[in-house]
Amino acid sequence: MSKQLLALTTTDPKVLDELSRNKDYYVRWRVARNPNTSPETLDYLSRDKHWGVRYWVAQNLNTTLETLDKLSKDEDSEVRCGVAETPNTTPETLKQMSIVEENDYIKYHIKNNPNCSEETWKYLAALEILKTLPKPST
Repeated sequence: MSKQLLALTTTDPKVLDELSRNKDYYVRWRVARNPNTSPETLDYLSRDKHWGVRYWVAQNLNTTLETLDKLSKDEDSEVRCGVAETPNTTPETLKQMSIVEENDYIKYHIKNNPNCSEETWKYLAALEILKTLPKPST
């Protein structure tokens, strides 16, 4: 069995932890997607150099709230989008993201996250309305 297939299909957290250190990006990417990967291994992978690995860490339901909060500030917009989409992201993290995020696609996902608070939803909706208003003439 290839290491890529093993990373995607094994249920053994120890094997997944070992594979998370593999030099092959595709192996680490599959470890991050695996629902049996431990929170500790996911935290390790949240520092991976490849955005795709960090994106799948954000999407994994075993990722801790602390790791999701850290990834919400990631330099890569795809990773931040992964955090915005994840149903485990806390209302507080979504609120903080909504304040600093400039990417409209990510704001859309924050607004549609089931944990988005009413306050954050209204804030994002107001920003959308403000964008449609004509700019004042000088």
